[in-house]
Amino acid sequence: MTDRAFAVVRAGALTTVQDGGRPGHAHLGVPRSGALDRPAAALVNRLVGNPPGAAVLETTLDGCALRPRCAVTVAVGGAPCAVTVDGCAAAWGTAVRVPAGALLEVGPAVYGVRSYLALSGGVAGEAVLGSRATDLLSGLGPPPLADGAVLPLGVAPLGHARVDTVPQPGPPRELILRTTPGPRADWFTTAALRTLLTRPYRVSSASNRIGLRTEGPPLERATTGELPSEGMVLGAVQVPPDGHPVVFLADHPTTGGYPVVGVVGEADLTTAAQAVPGTVVRFVGAGVWAGA
Repeated sequence: MTDRAFAVVRAGALTTVQDGGRPGHAHLGVPRSGALDRPAAALVNRLVGNPPGAAVLETTLDGCALRPRCAVTVAVGGAPCAVTVDGCAAAWGTAVRVPAGALLEVGPAVYGVRSYLALSGGVAGEAVLGSRATDLLSGLGPPPLADGAVLPLGVAPLGHARVDTVPQPGPPRELILRTTPGPRADWFTTAALRTLLTRPYRVSSASNRIGLRTEGPPLERATTGELPSEGMVLGAVQVPPDGHPVVFLADHPTTGGYPVVGVVGEADLTTAAQAVPGTVVRFVGAGVWAGA
């Protein structure tokens, strides 16, 4: 076992290949996709010596287990978790050497949602529209990992970062989403806009890579008509018929027919990637909200 690849021993609830995504293809109906916690993905790549946009593995809640077919340097970041090599504890948040044939296990998130595993050389394979990212909505890119799958690795870099500690913000206890008015804010009552910007919501367990769904007071519409489908952007706060805001994340649809009441800045979406179900969400007004 000396070829540059790894076998999936335990895929976990949802482990996908992610990189910088596919920006610039919305006109083709293709979402950006890519790592939800982009700083965490870039950091683990730097730790193993990969370029920032190399493809990594993004786990969801319960980790994964791999068996590399060659010696590799790995790093795990994002949501803190236990890391073991052949059952022996290994460091989280730093470069770790894993021998060929050893069992690398990334445990369940202690807190947060998504952990990121970088392997020296990055996950290889065919790029689609310039990216190897798994897109759950369109189906582009490799499928989510499955037990027994074998994935190739790229050429290993010559070295890796040597650090004693890694700056890594913890998952949020309260999710603050700075929100500017959306193109259909006037489709909602003044009371609804005030509710959005003053009342707490919570992250729903139905959230995924497509959107962060919320639970809380529903937003009342002032306009009850139907919208023709229109373009959607990353961070759009769409309000479906149940009145509960949905914040679009990396795999969001590029068009939609429900009104967008606001837009969350990309800087706050990184934090949203690690917000566990039940986390308090507060939409904080940025820009000018008429009537709110």
